[in-house]
Amino acid sequence: MRHLLAAEQRDVLARLGRSKVLIAFDFDGTLASIVAERSRAALRPNTARLLTRLCAHYPCAVISGRSRADVAVRLAGAPVKYAVGNHGLEPGSDLGLFQEMVARNRPIIEVALAGHAGLDIEDKRYSLAVHYRRSPAKRAARAAILRSVAALPIAMRIVPGKLVLNVVPQGAPNKGDALLELREREGAEMAFYVGDDVTDEDVFRLEEPGRLLTVRVGPSASSAARYFLRDQGEIDALLTRLVEVRRGAVAS
Repeated sequence: MRHLLAAEQRDVLARLGRSKVLIAFDFDGTLASIVAERSRAALRPNTARLLTRLCAHYPCAVISGRSRADVAVRLAGAPVKYAVGNHGLEPGSDLGLFQEMVARNRPIIEVALAGHAGLDIEDKRYSLAVHYRRSPAKRAARAAILRSVAALPIAMRIVPGKLVLNVVPQGAPNKGDALLELREREGAEMAFYVGDDVTDEDVFRLEEPGRLLTVRVGPSASSAARYFLRDQGEIDALLTRLVEVRRGAVAS
C-alpha cells in the first residue's frame, strides 16, 4: 500500500488526467468526516467547491451505504453524475424484491434485539443498518446482531462498518458491481475509487489490472486497496490534484 499523494506517486495521478476515467467515492469517512450523529454528516465547504470543480473535468460518482436520496442531498449541489445508494444496489433491478425482503426481516430483528440498549435500526428501504455506537456493551451488541441476522428465515448478507452492521439482501449488487456497471456505461478506460471502510472492500478486491485504481482513506495492512490517503483530511488535496492534472493534460 503506497501513499497516493507522495511525490513518487505523481505519475499515477498524471496518467489519470490523460485517461478516460470514471472518478468515484464513498461518502461517509471519505468525502465527509465520520460524525457521531449520521444525520449531521456534511461536506466541508472547501470539499464541496473542489468536488464541483472535479465534476467539470471528469464523470463522477458517489457510491454510498446511505440511501440514494439521503446521499444525493448531502452533495451540496455538486453536479455528481451518478449517485448510488444502499451499498451499490440502488438504483437497479429487483428493488421490489429487496424491499420485500427488508420489510419481512426488520420486525424479526427488532424483536431479537429488543433487550439490548443503545441499538438503532436504520431502515433504508432496500437494506437495514444496525448501529451500535451508543451501546454500553459493544462486543455483546455486535454478537447479538450477528445472531439475529443468522437466524432470519430470508437470507441476508452482513456488510460490516464502523460501529454498524449493514444487513443487505443476499444476491443484491454490491459497490464493486455498481462501479463496474458505471464504468461500462461511461465507456471509460478505467475507474478510480476512494473509500474508507470494510464496505469498500467489495471494490478494492476486484481484479481489474490496468482498469481500476483503488485508494483507501487510512492505511490498513488488511485492505486490498492499492494506495492510501493518511486520513479524511487529505481528500481536499486529492481533489485539488485531480483537477490540476486534468487541466494540465488539456493544456498540453
